[in-house]
Amino acid sequence: MTLAQYMDKQLITFSNAFSRDEILKELTQLIYEAGRIKDKKQFFEAILKREKIVSTAIGMNVAIPHAKLSGYDQFFIAIAILKQSVAWQSLDGSTVRMVFMIGGPDDKQTEYLQLLSQLTQIVKDEEVRKSLLTSSSPIDIIKLFQTI
Repeated sequence: MTLAQYMDKQLITFSNAFSRDEILKELTQLIYEAGRIKDKKQFFEAILKREKIVSTAIGMNVAIPHAKLSGYDQFFIAIAILKQSVAWQSLDGSTVRMVFMIGGPDDKQTEYLQLLSQLTQIVKDEEVRKSLLTSSSPIDIIKLFQTI
């Protein structure tokens, strides 16, 4: 399993969002427009519900919001590289500049955990984070993940 197989250039944006909820809405809209989710409101509410349990900001200027819903066959990753830092109630108090939104089926727990674990390990690499922040196109980001 490579993370690049869950990515699509239509699901990657460089955002001027100024708040957590704004970027969550923006990514949800992107995912909806790409035809990856059926019900935009349901998905967004599931993302917010997860955020209320505990912040998905994992430190290192990274957040990994996620939602699993019935009726989906495959996982996907939408990515936002933020042009400015956004407050996110991070566990380490840091702001967020990179958001990896994961969505997919609620009945594939093993695949989901592997996906989340692999993504978390990759973004711990400072060079990867620097490369993401200096990327200029969705293709550059996908190519980066293809080489990891």
